[in-house]
Amino acid sequence: MLQFVVRRLLISIPLVLLSSFLVFVLVANSGDPLESLRINPRVSQATIHQRERDLHLDKPVIQRYGIWISDLAKGDLGKDNGQSPVSGQLYRAVLVTLRLVVVSIVLAVLIALIIGVIGALRQYSLFDYSTTFAAFLFFSLPVFWLAALLKLYGVRLNQWFGHRWVYTIGQQSADLHGGLLARLGDYAGHMVLPAFTLIVISMAQYSRFVRSSMLDVLSSDYVRTAEAKGLSRRRVVMRHALRNALIPVTTVVTLDFGAVIGGAVVTEAVFGWKGMGTLLITGVQQFDVNIVQAWLLVTAVMVVLFNLLADVIYAYLDPRIRLG
Repeated sequence: MLQFVVRRLLISIPLVLLSSFLVFVLVANSGDPLESLRINPRVSQATIHQRERDLHLDKPVIQRYGIWISDLAKGDLGKDNGQSPVSGQLYRAVLVTLRLVVVSIVLAVLIALIIGVIGALRQYSLFDYSTTFAAFLFFSLPVFWLAALLKLYGVRLNQWFGHRWVYTIGQQSADLHGGLLARLGDYAGHMVLPAFTLIVISMAQYSRFVRSSMLDVLSSDYVRTAEAKGLSRRRVVMRHALRNALIPVTTVVTLDFGAVIGGAVVTEAVFGWKGMGTLLITGVQQFDVNIVQAWLLVTAVMVVLFNLLADVIYAYLDPRIRLG
C-alpha cells in the first residue's frame, strides 16, 4: 500500500505542474493587471515601471513561470497586484471554505446514507417514491436560485420577527465579541443557510448513488447466501451489503469533496463568504496570476489527495483490492 501511495503521488506531480503552467499562461495573457494604474493620471510612469518590475511583468511568460516555480519551492506564493502576500489571503480563504464544505459534505453523506439504504430496503414504498421525487427535484435546482431563495426567506423571516434570527451575509459578524462558545455560535449561525444549500443538492446526488448501489448488492449471490445461513437482516445489511455498496459511492463523494474545496463559488458569492471561490473570482477579474495560481495549487493538490484517499478506502472496504 505504501508503494502504491508513493507511486500515485509521483505520477501526480507532473500533472499538477502541467496544469499550473497552462493556467499561468492563460491568466498571464488574458489581460493587463496594471490597467487601473495606467489609466490613472495621478500615477506616474516611474511608479508603473516599478510595479512591472516587482510583478516581473517586464519578463517573458516562460521566465515568469520559472520564477513562480522557484519561489514556490521556497514556500513563497508571491504577492498579488497590490503587493500583499498571497499566502495570507490563501490561508484565510482555505479556512473559510473548509469550515463550510466539511460540515456540508459530512452531513450530506450521513443523510444520504440513511435515505439511500432505507429506500433500497423498502423499494417502491411510499418512502422510496417520496425520496426519489425529492432527490430529483433538489438535484435539478440551480445552486444560485436555491441560495438566493433561501437568503430572501431569511431576510423576510428576520423582518417578520423584528430582529435577526437568521444570518444572511458573511461568514461571521463584524462586531463579534466574547469567548469560544460565542464565536462558535456565531460561526454556526452564519453557516446555516449556505450549508443547507450545499447539503440539499449534494444529499440528493449522494442518496441516488447509495440507493442504486445498495440495490445491486442486495441482489447479489453472497448476500442471499448470508441470509440463507440464518444471519440477521441487520447483520447482512450492515456487515455485508452496506460495506460493498459504499465502494462506488466513495468515488463520488471523495471527488466531489476535493473539487468543492476549490470553492463553492456560487454559494460563497450569494452569501458573501470570503473563501476560495471569492479568491478565484478576484484573481480572474484582476488578472492576478499569483492569486489564481495559489487557488489552483490548493485545488489540484486536494483533488489528487482525495483521489488517493478514495483508492485507500477501496482497499479497506474490499479485501480483494488490498490483497491483489
